[in-house]
Amino acid sequence: MAPENLQLGRDVGVPQRPEDAVLDPVPNPHPDVNYVARYVAPEFTSLCPVTGQPDFAHLVIDYVPDQFLVESKSLKLFLTSFRDHGAFHEGCTIDIAKRIVETIKPRWLRIGGYWYPRGGIPIDVFWQTGAPPADVWLPDQGVPPYRGRG
Repeated sequence: MAPENLQLGRDVGVPQRPEDAVLDPVPNPHPDVNYVARYVAPEFTSLCPVTGQPDFAHLVIDYVPDQFLVESKSLKLFLTSFRDHGAFHEGCTIDIAKRIVETIKPRWLRIGGYWYPRGGIPIDVFWQTGAPPADVWLPDQGVPPYRGRG
């Protein structure tokens, strides 16, 4: 993607729905190396599709890029587009991961969706594309089991 087509450096609005959001792929400067890139969104917000009440999560996205990276501003706008989106925790978490995979086709990706409690029960959602490459270091996602996460 040419730099002039990126959202980075431009005044763009927040998409109102996830399906309207654009994830910008940018060239990986080291496509010959297996390494893990991590994005953390500690204040992810969506809506319960039944009650309309806000749901909050701490998302950790780890991936081994191939030819492309996800440009971080476009990822931020994509994640923000869920603010008024009604979906269950599982749906949001998996939809985010699948959209990234569809856009940049990484060698490997995993997502941890650490959701804050609703009704006294935290729901954590984990998904990955398969086994990670053998030569990468995978740090712990760093989110403790629920004890008043925050």
